[in-house]
Amino acid sequence: MHILQPKQTKISEKEAQELLSKLNISKSQIPKILSSDAALPEGAVAGDIIKIERKENDRTTFYFRVVV
Repeated sequence: MHILQPKQTKISEKEAQELLSKLNISKSQIPKILSSDAALPEGAVAGDIIKIERKENDRTTFYFRVVV
């Protein structure tokens, strides 16, 4: 992983269900990321939700993408 690349992790199915209920959305409403993306963590398959951590100054922001 490159130093400028944001940290990407695959979240568990339990965490995914909690996220979807908290945001009151379905998986189809989460932005997509292609399974061919080189930045995806090892073992990510279609349907997995990826958590992306971006650090800006002293703040960390979390983004979520579903693998297609």
